[in-house]
Amino acid sequence: MNAYLLSRVGFGSHDPQLIITYIRVAFLKRNHLGSIFFDIFKAYDRTWRYGIMKNLYDLGFRGNLPVFVQNFLKQRFFRVRIGNTYSNIFCQEEGVPQDCVLSATLFVLAINPILSVIPQTVQKNLYVDDLHISCYARNMQLIERQLQTAINNIVEWSNKRGFTISSQKTIGIHFCKRPLHPDPELFLSGVPIRFQENYKFLGIVFDKRLTFLPHIASLRKRCLRSLNILRTLSNTSWGADCSCLLRVYRSIIRSMIDYGSVVYGYARPSYLKRIDYVHHQALRLCLGAFRTSPIPSLYAEAFEPSLSSRRDKLSLSYYFRILSNDNHPLRGALLNGNNNRLFNARPSCTPHFGLRMRNILRDTFHDVRAHTNDFCGHPPWMENSISYINPFGNFTKSDSNNLVLISLFNQHRQFYQSYQPVFTDGSKSLNHVGCAFFTNGHIMSYKLHSLTSVLSSEITAVYFALKYAFFKKNFGTQLQIIMKSVKSAFFVH
Repeated sequence: MNAYLLSRVGFGSHDPQLIITYIRVAFLKRNHLGSIFFDIFKAYDRTWRYGIMKNLYDLGFRGNLPVFVQNFLKQRFFRVRIGNTYSNIFCQEEGVPQDCVLSATLFVLAINPILSVIPQTVQKNLYVDDLHISCYARNMQLIERQLQTAINNIVEWSNKRGFTISSQKTIGIHFCKRPLHPDPELFLSGVPIRFQENYKFLGIVFDKRLTFLPHIASLRKRCLRSLNILRTLSNTSWGADCSCLLRVYRSIIRSMIDYGSVVYGYARPSYLKRIDYVHHQALRLCLGAFRTSPIPSLYAEAFEPSLSSRRDKLSLSYYFRILSNDNHPLRGALLNGNNNRLFNARPSCTPHFGLRMRNILRDTFHDVRAHTNDFCGHPPWMENSISYINPFGNFTKSDSNNLVLISLFNQHRQFYQSYQPVFTDGSKSLNHVGCAFFTNGHIMSYKLHSLTSVLSSEITAVYFALKYAFFKKNFGTQLQIIMKSVKSAFFVH
């Protein structure tokens, strides 16, 4: 499960689920797991610009794009303002500019090779400048050797690329459920790495026993503080109405509860009830209900599900989003059922994310295939290559004789006489727009929105005809679609 999570389309900052799966398997096998969370000192300001250009060259970029990036990076000036006083202007010799569109992408290009120096036996995760490595085994000496090798390689690579790993802020956690035992002894540039009971990584507080109690306590404290906003806005004389209060709750408080719920959502029920109190208290403030109002009535009146149901919904959505991405690092772990029998044999061990989702889904949905999406898609700078037959390409309707066009059409139909024709068209009047296609003596017509253009209606007719052709193809029928205004339809593609 050696993978990384960069800030790119299809991945999110709540993907530490990969770390949780790794820890759950270690607990299942009753092993020790050592994790190191690195902190890169002033990562953006110390990015080596030549390293960015070298990585672009190694990736095969030539021409104007590397020149544009080089001009974007060089000759950057800055100054400091304190009140109305400005400092002198200085030139930024290294680093990437802050708050620019290309800053994150260029930084990822610079930091990405750090993963190549980490041994394959060590699990690694990278999200922008947050780096995490971990390794589990029964023997603590084996963990120390593996992690120390990875740390030395990371420090050596960082020194060559201009990055500095902060030895004071780099923290380690020894995940284990065994009785008292010594933590691994690891060093970063000769300085011992400090091991703690818990650490906050990507907004989630991890504790050594993976109970998520510190995270839930911190989350409850922040949510209770935010409830004061609802108390102020729910004033009976000048406050907001119920719908506005619910919007405020969903955007401010519920969003904090939702973040990371896929990760911490399977803590002990007694721990999760502490967050349920916040949810119920917020609904009472929004609805103006009494403290004695039944909780199911609050859910029905506010159209809000319980937090447990919402966690299941978000988890299932995240589960199928992983399955729809072939390149997601957690996809292999979800589909791998090597440890499922061992998890079922030990009910005291919390199963990993994939097994929990299969337990939530009914048996009829276990074999459902998720449609895979290409998140990169077709590059916008490349033209789509569409192959189609247009015998009227050298003729215009206004300058051509109708008999000539009819003759060309008959010749075309004679050549493809084994195919069943499908005719499409779109039409627009003052207040009505529609499209239709005709085939085999049947007309399929569709009503469109009144603001739809003529071109859109014609393309929509082609779309419905293609769907029909695809359906008939499964039954062995060969179709040929004949489109009106075929030039305009394909011009937009």
